Amino acid sequence: MIIEYIEAAMSKAKYELIEDEELYYGEVPELKGVWATGKTLEECRKNLADVIDGWIILRLRKGSPLPPIGAYKIEELSKVEVSA
Repeated sequence: MIIEYIEAAMSKAKYELIEDEELYYGEVPELKGVWATGKTLEECRKNLADVIDGWIILRLRKGSPLPPIGAYKIEELSKVEVSA
């Protein structure tokens, strides 16, 4: 479900060229504070996906809500137990 959420968020991403060492800037307006840069558009997209992943994990650990993206909604972090 997290992969689908990230893919849905990436489909909402907006990119622009900037005059800096990192030529591309990307953000997901629906996810406040989620942005990344990169020297190429592909690097920017990869960095943005990594930021979204970390943002999701941090919000779930803190118990903060995640906004729905399209049909995707993540409400809580499930505990995974491994038996030996």
